[in-house]
Amino acid sequence: MPELKDIATQVRRDIVRMVHAVQSGHPGGSLGCTDYFTALFFKVMQHHAQPFDMNGRDQDLFFLSNGHISPVYYSVLARSGYFPISELSTFRKLDSRLQGHPTTHEHLPGVRIASGSLGQGISVALGAATAKKLNGDNKLVYALCGDGELNEGQCWEAIMFAGHKKVDNLILTVDWNGQQIDGPIEKVMNTGDLDAKFFSFGWKVLHMYGNDMDDVIATLEKAKSLTGQGQPIVILMKTIMGKGVDFMEGTHEWHGIAPNNEQLAKALEQLPETLGDY
Repeated sequence: MPELKDIATQVRRDIVRMVHAVQSGHPGGSLGCTDYFTALFFKVMQHHAQPFDMNGRDQDLFFLSNGHISPVYYSVLARSGYFPISELSTFRKLDSRLQGHPTTHEHLPGVRIASGSLGQGISVALGAATAKKLNGDNKLVYALCGDGELNEGQCWEAIMFAGHKKVDNLILTVDWNGQQIDGPIEKVMNTGDLDAKFFSFGWKVLHMYGNDMDDVIATLEKAKSLTGQGQPIVILMKTIMGKGVDFMEGTHEWHGIAPNNEQLAKALEQLPETLGDY
């Protein structure tokens, strides 16, 4: 298998090319979460791409709540074997299975829920985790949401439920990049002390630097070791929005805009082709 860092570099390259090609999409959060997705799908999670089964019995499941970061999701799904890598060239085009936000009616392998209506993913992941317990399935459920997404009230209803019901086969990661579409989190709607909030709801809380591959793997493995102990687990993952492309890093301005031709060229200079472009 190629080195995880090489995979991550190629995924970042996929992201900027996909968004540029249609002048539409969300590169910032996708780039920031690339190392997490790469570690999860190529190292940590126990899953099989083919044949794809919507129920996902006897394998780990992943649910993306902040569905606008679909470029990174699609790239990792394709490169881990769920569908042809060449299909990435159809991103956000008419009749494509790779819509701007993941949907299910196109039957894209790897996608089990439509997402992007923020606030819903934790609830769905809880349902899947509960179903695994009822079915005697000892595999895990992973979910990712954004820190700005925690402005949604439904998130906190789900977080309260998970702690009360001791859903201990769930590992939630929060992309804690401090940015959302309208600006910095602290100015738009400050989420406050997330450690204390999750702890007060009965969760085990871990921290991770999401742009350090070694730390990502070590923290995810630690989270796995803490499952089955009567508490859900959350990883507060510090990332840099736009990571890997210097002029995109650390600003909400690249939340949902595409690079022009000159900007794409600059980005690709920083992201050498490692696995072959689609």
